[in-house]
Amino acid sequence: MQASFSNRRKPVSLTPQSLIRTTSLTPGETFPLVIEPEVGNLNLVVWAAHNREFIETELLKYGAILFRNFKVDTVLRFEEFVRAITSDLLDYKERAAPRREVGKNVYTSTDYPADQPIPLHHEMSYSHNWPTKIWFHCVQAARERGATPIADDRKVFKRLDPVIKELFMRKKVMYTRNYGEGVDLTWQDAFQTEDRSQVEEYCRKVHSEFEWKDGNRLRTRQVRQTVAVHPKVGEMVWFNHAHMFHISNMEAAVREYLLSEFKEEDLPRNAYYGDGSRIETSVLDEIRGVYNETSVTFPWQEGDILMLDNFLTSHGREPFVGPRKIVVAMAELYTNKDI
Repeated sequence: MQASFSNRRKPVSLTPQSLIRTTSLTPGETFPLVIEPEVGNLNLVVWAAHNREFIETELLKYGAILFRNFKVDTVLRFEEFVRAITSDLLDYKERAAPRREVGKNVYTSTDYPADQPIPLHHEMSYSHNWPTKIWFHCVQAARERGATPIADDRKVFKRLDPVIKELFMRKKVMYTRNYGEGVDLTWQDAFQTEDRSQVEEYCRKVHSEFEWKDGNRLRTRQVRQTVAVHPKVGEMVWFNHAHMFHISNMEAAVREYLLSEFKEEDLPRNAYYGDGSRIETSVLDEIRGVYNETSVTFPWQEGDILMLDNFLTSHGREPFVGPRKIVVAMAELYTNKDI
């Protein structure tokens, strides 16, 4: 008797979309793209490892992806997810803010007073090199607020006053930093070394002027880009830390204290036009205003992972109340060879 094969399982072709669904936080808005599991107990790490091209394509299209409702409940699981996408995780040198390492190349988000906001910015846009991708993982959401606002910098660039864009693109921006003054990072923390020669070697490599001062203090000065062109999609975006480093970014009371204690050239950090002339506060306020107008904010849910293209999307931080733990990973170093 010939066997019947009619009850055999038929082969099923699984596409990336058959295991997940793409949604949005707000009807009609696609920034960020939200990816959620379509099936129960979907292993995000395994899924990501098999769908790198899909993730890359969506990231380049939208600039930001929020992975939500997957069971990512530990820092280790988060690290495994990131490494499933790329093995090129970065350490954090030439630091602008304190962080603690909680995994291999996984860090706490900026250790900054909870009652202070962090303006929107691109990670390390003050440097000559920066991560192409950055991930945030919510281990513990704050009791109140504590969101990570994001902005599509393609929109930011279009909304900026053409006169401001032309001025910055022509002059570039100069950053000055004074380490070891007692109110900001030490050079040992910023460069992650106790060895002066390593700092000097790094500064020469990245075309940064440096000067050792009395009391084991260090001053650096570097001229950097104000815009960047995405290496894959070719779009130009606003890409600098001028509004972050400038003294006008400080609260009025803090600003007055610093100006009373330090000469302008000795301030812990500041920003100028690339020719050394002062940047008008009104110009920086206008830039901050455009960032705020274009920002998107959503409340964190524990287990969330937010993946950003660091060229296309800027990020910040709301003030918050209660314990909050967001961890960060960065990958795929890009070097600006025009500096």
